[in-house]
Amino acid sequence: MAVVQMQRINLCALKKDRKAILERLQEIGAIEIDIRLEDEDICEKQDVGSQRALFERRAQTADQALEILQQYAPEKKGMLDSLAGKPLVEKELFEKAAADQDNYMKTASRIVSLDRQIAEGRATALKLETQAEALTPWLGLTVPVSFSGTKKTSVLIGTMAGAADIHQVCGLIAGHAPETDAVDVQIISADKDFTYLAVTCLKKDAARVEEALRAGGFAKPASPVRKVPAQYRQELEEQIRTVQQQVDGYAKEIADCAGCRQELRLVSDYYRVRAEKYRILGELPQTASTFAVSGYVPAAMADRIVREMSERYGAAAETEAIPEEEDSPVLLHNNGFSESVEGVLASFGLPGKGEIDPSFITSIFYVFLFGLMLSDAAYGLIVSAACGTVLLKFPRMDRDFRKSVKLFFWCGLSTLVWGVLFGGYFGDAIDVVSETFFGHKISIPALWFVPLNEPMKMLIYSMLFGVIHLFTGLAMKGYMCLRDRKYMDFLCDVVFWFLLLIGLIGILLPTDLFAGIAGQQIVFPAAMSAAAKWSAIAGAVGILLFSGRSSKNPGVRIALGAYDLYNITGWLSDVLSYSRLLALGLATGVIASVINQMGSMFGSGIVGAIIFIAVFLIGHSFNMGINLLGAYVHTCRLQYVEFFGKFYEGGGSPFEPFRLKTKYIDIKEEK
Repeated sequence: MAVVQMQRINLCALKKDRKAILERLQEIGAIEIDIRLEDEDICEKQDVGSQRALFERRAQTADQALEILQQYAPEKKGMLDSLAGKPLVEKELFEKAAADQDNYMKTASRIVSLDRQIAEGRATALKLETQAEALTPWLGLTVPVSFSGTKKTSVLIGTMAGAADIHQVCGLIAGHAPETDAVDVQIISADKDFTYLAVTCLKKDAARVEEALRAGGFAKPASPVRKVPAQYRQELEEQIRTVQQQVDGYAKEIADCAGCRQELRLVSDYYRVRAEKYRILGELPQTASTFAVSGYVPAAMADRIVREMSERYGAAAETEAIPEEEDSPVLLHNNGFSESVEGVLASFGLPGKGEIDPSFITSIFYVFLFGLMLSDAAYGLIVSAACGTVLLKFPRMDRDFRKSVKLFFWCGLSTLVWGVLFGGYFGDAIDVVSETFFGHKISIPALWFVPLNEPMKMLIYSMLFGVIHLFTGLAMKGYMCLRDRKYMDFLCDVVFWFLLLIGLIGILLPTDLFAGIAGQQIVFPAAMSAAAKWSAIAGAVGILLFSGRSSKNPGVRIALGAYDLYNITGWLSDVLSYSRLLALGLATGVIASVINQMGSMFGSGIVGAIIFIAVFLIGHSFNMGINLLGAYVHTCRLQYVEFFGKFYEGGGSPFEPFRLKTKYIDIKEEK
């Protein structure tokens, strides 16, 4: 439950040590570079844009080569291999990749070039196939499509719209050119859209015949082939086979590079690391012989880094406290249980300046409320067992993802506990199975009570847990006020609200309204009832008089106080929001019971058992999945809206140190 204390570190060293110092700082990965120059005239910044762009481009080339390799030589992976995280490699192997970078990049460029040639070859083959397909209607033609005739005859080769036979074509010519008598019509082929034909006539009649044909929709080919169609198609098919062989050869050559996959990953990350280093290099102020680095560092590591920079490189290094007006980046440090909720907190916003890290308290309530919403022991056991197995089997998974898995592990255990308390084991599966298939009912009694049988009792406890949750948020606001010595804010914004709320609760509990909901009458001694009444009055008066204390105008002050006092309705709606604990808990149990009843409808025979198993597996998988999602969403909502709304705003920027940012591998740290 802590925001790591930050310090500003300032370092000045000789320019000849710049490369070694930056590489070492990148290996340490504990400084967020933040350069703030007071006098920019005495320093200059190096233009490294072209070098950085070169490294980024080379990294992209290696990435592209890896993607191409995955297409032509897929890497065999299991379903859960993506959880294993990035492989850990020795630093010497990474340095070897740096030494052999040119050879690796030649391989990457060759793979990219081959893929481009494959794309071009496939485009060429597709074009040839299209040309060959276009020749299909002309395969019956024994002369080239571009053939125009002999010395004394003309040959008109083309198409007519629609399907037509030789009699229709001859009739068309006779009707429009009756004086023409020496005409030969040959139908090459026909379909529902076009008729392909060749008409032979004397040269002197060619114009009249063509005009007659155009009256019927005749058109010559736009790009007539200068070869006999059948022969030309054979040539095209041979070209297609040649191109396909080339493409297959290129694909095989790419597949043969599969053994270079690890080297390509190394060189890609090498260039990615160099690009990051050059990004920082372009931000550093430099003179002819020196350079400077400034940024944020966790206070616990500051002295060690200063000492190493001074002793190893002779640098002038110092640390200083961060000024009050300066916003430093936020790094959280929590125990193994509380860190699991850091992702939930970061989704809302990291602690802003002056705020505390609420991870510890949030983690307790999150796990508590999540389990209460899901509340089935079998579901909880499955979730915690699955997440626990993943955590043990994949110790090097992504850090943020590991936190999320760990969160669901704890939530699964909480669900298991609440399921035992409420007697939910796949709903009432034990009761249904024993009665349906064994003839007598066996039940595991709830250690506390069954919410389906006592929903109002569950509602009361949901409201109680909500009040505790909200009061904890208000108490954390009080702690922050006392820590910052804002005693008036503590009195007016915390104490008065506690007096009002506790007093109102004390007034509500002995009433008939609450008795009707709870099913039992609560009787307070007269002194306690009077204390509750006066507590509520004192809190209300205090809020009315002091909530608007920022204004010196008495009227405005009272108006602001009255407006703040109206916020009591917000507290009421917040408490009612915790009725979702009842709703989701009942939904899990009701749906589970319905699934069990549906599965048992076919009796105790073999067929009934098979159907029950099928319905059981499918139904409970769906129920567990949908209610896991519901519990996650609504638990987050209770934290974000109701709990954080009492004391927390967020808005802090995450700590992003200058480090080895890799995509494919992690470099083993030197001991």
